[in-house]
Amino acid sequence: MQRRVSATDARVHFGELMRQVEEDGQPIVVEHSGSPRVVVLSVAAYERLVAGQEAQEDWRELVDRARDQIHVDLGGRELAPPETVLREMREARDEQLMDMR
Repeated sequence: MQRRVSATDARVHFGELMRQVEEDGQPIVVEHSGSPRVVVLSVAAYERLVAGQEAQEDWRELVDRARDQIHVDLGGRELAPPETVLREMREARDEQLMDMR
């Protein structure tokens, strides 16, 4: 279960809070007036979080570049809907299987 502390407790016991986060590796949610406001987490957890965001951005950039390249390769023609592509691939596979018999 995620540990939660009030903003006042976090302020008064911040050194202890930091030690617990470092030792346990578990983030602590700091609440104000009963609402979660911030999270205290270790530097290692923060770096993993940032690296994950960068990887996600890299993935999106790759998809965008691939989409652009597909449009160039198609030379202005429209890309067939996925259902059509799958149906055609299945039909080609079925023909190959029939030829092997």
